[in-house]
Amino acid sequence: MRILVIGGGNMGLTYAEGMSKSFLLNRHKLMIYDKSEELIASLNEHSQFDVYNKIEDCLPQADVVFIAVKPFHSEALFSEIKPLVNKEQIFVSIMAGVTIGTIQDSLEVIKVIRAMPNLPAQVGKGVTSYTESKEVSRIELLMIRNLLDTTGESIRVSNENFIDASTGISGSGPAYVFYFMQSMLEAALKMGFSNNDSKILVSKTFEGAVELFNQSDLSPNTWMERVASKGGTTRAALDSMEDNNVKELIKDAAYAAFDRAVELGDE
Repeated sequence: MRILVIGGGNMGLTYAEGMSKSFLLNRHKLMIYDKSEELIASLNEHSQFDVYNKIEDCLPQADVVFIAVKPFHSEALFSEIKPLVNKEQIFVSIMAGVTIGTIQDSLEVIKVIRAMPNLPAQVGKGVTSYTESKEVSRIELLMIRNLLDTTGESIRVSNENFIDASTGISGSGPAYVFYFMQSMLEAALKMGFSNNDSKILVSKTFEGAVELFNQSDLSPNTWMERVASKGGTTRAALDSMEDNNVKELIKDAAYAAFDRAVELGDE
């Protein structure tokens, strides 16, 4: 099988590095296409890739094409590659907001999978939601899932509404965690901890809390109740968050990302 990744930026390279180790390549090197001379030079340092700066030299060879460019580049890209595609190729898009229908109509192809990854894919801890057009067979879908799983875990969703929704939860979600971490870091520094000690306190607290959650069936609410005793320090912190409506603000933020993903699909 020949796999092509269009776009050698952060997410494109992340998936390329993961998929380059897949048995599905059957000894073929994974292909990457990009126009940036700087990126091409950097990608050429990776011996596991065949790197191209001319789309006509790689796209016709591909069985599976991953589209990993910014959504606002999609229209120009579609115009460029349309004459080179064929209906047997499978297109996997990780572009936020660009619908399966748009890709099918723009390229005149039928086998399209839309996926939403997230940044922890860079360390093999990503989660990718995906859904497919009806023309993708079960065997083809299983093959794509195996490729997506090279960067973490994947979940199949029933329709594209959940792709937009997962943008608001998992796609943009790491930024919410970093926002919370930054706030705690600033609080630790204000309390007098050093930069290094602040980083350890915050990062290990998040790491440990996530591990506790993953190793049990307890809900976050139950864990909070276990930590917070009446009249204690944790209860004071949680009461402050409740008084300031933090939970609703976080929900609003997730819906803002969800709504923007839908808007991108309509633009």
